[in-house]
Amino acid sequence: MLRVGIIGCGIISNLNILGYLYSQDTEVVAVSDVDVKCAGNKLERWGLRTTKIYTDYKKMIDKEDLDIVEILTPHHLHCPMTIYCAQAGVPGISVQKPMAHTISDCNQMIQVCKDEGSTLKLFENFRFYPPYLRAKELLDQGTIGERLNFRIISIGTGGPSMPLNVNAYIWRTNVDKCGGGPWVYDDGQHKFSTALWLMGYERVENLYGWIDYFTSVLDSPANMIWKYPSKNPDDPPVYGTMEFALAPNMYYPSNYYGCDEFIEISGSKGMMWLNQCTSGGNFLSKTPQYPPIVVFTEGEVKTYGEDLPRDWRYSFINSTEHFIEVMKTSKKDPIYTGEQGKNLCIFAKMPYISNQESRLVEWDEISAEGERDRSCVVEGPLETQCDEKGLTKYNRRQKKDLRKAKDLNHIRFKYQYELESEKG
Repeated sequence: MLRVGIIGCGIISNLNILGYLYSQDTEVVAVSDVDVKCAGNKLERWGLRTTKIYTDYKKMIDKEDLDIVEILTPHHLHCPMTIYCAQAGVPGISVQKPMAHTISDCNQMIQVCKDEGSTLKLFENFRFYPPYLRAKELLDQGTIGERLNFRIISIGTGGPSMPLNVNAYIWRTNVDKCGGGPWVYDDGQHKFSTALWLMGYERVENLYGWIDYFTSVLDSPANMIWKYPSKNPDDPPVYGTMEFALAPNMYYPSNYYGCDEFIEISGSKGMMWLNQCTSGGNFLSKTPQYPPIVVFTEGEVKTYGEDLPRDWRYSFINSTEHFIEVMKTSKKDPIYTGEQGKNLCIFAKMPYISNQESRLVEWDEISAEGERDRSCVVEGPLETQCDEKGLTKYNRRQKKDLRKAKDLNHIRFKYQYELESEKG
């Protein structure tokens, strides 16, 4: 039985806990959070009556003889927490994306875990979303031929969605804590992950991006285009684009965050469209007009994945199950490794530098050396202009017309413990 400890009981812990609750090979023996009441409420909801609560993560690490630690804290804390866990002898360390707020921190985390023999996993769940896994199989089988172009649209809606703590957004607007902003750097890590993985690359060559700061709160809307490295000089260049759109008055109920993703991949023999991820499982998932995967090839349109679970929670469960298996067998690398996690941070910082300097940015420019000489330091208005008042103003705009849509509700998913309690 693997002993698990969790550092940070914020909103994302409600999803990261799922894989451990369903596992027969792990036991969550302790959690650490500076807010004891918050931690206690989470344990009550999860049905973990005997799990210990610590306010100091170091004491938890020192006392609990843990096999796996989940780090679910603000980004600037990932590095010191990872280093402490590794040097204390924790075998498996899972860090919520982004891996860190700087490339220098990423390098330190990778090196210390290597030196201490700890397995470092960057937790990115889109990679484990069931329809995306099926789409990857189809792409690798050559269903649409050679992959020529990638496009993803991420749209922020008005919900209704799960309630968010204002403070959880405020720190994400501070570059020194987040590494970028809440959309392109934080949430964008999911999108950059799919852009590399589905297309079969570890990195891009260069990127040009535009980022606006709506109501001085969000680093969105934003657009960017990049070029993938050439695999064969005789093949045409391969490009990718990403769009972040804001539609605060769009009625779009989600069990999770108020956003969703739509992907289009062009191939030499056909096209593929992927519908939804974050809000998978909502009303749109139940309509025949939006199957999870649509493919046009050889003059025919086919759909795939209708038999797959589309609820976003399964991507978290699958990611955790994968790491548990890695820690049980030690026969394969985690998804993602530390190096791959660093690559996502590099990718996610490129649009900011491009926007700041109005130029094309090369992959190799984003480095620890560039941070030291300040040639690739993310700046911008977020850390100085965003405050609770600005976020409240944006939230009011979101809710302005939602009262008209009384039939569109956020549905909070329930844990097995809650379902059993309701049965009596």
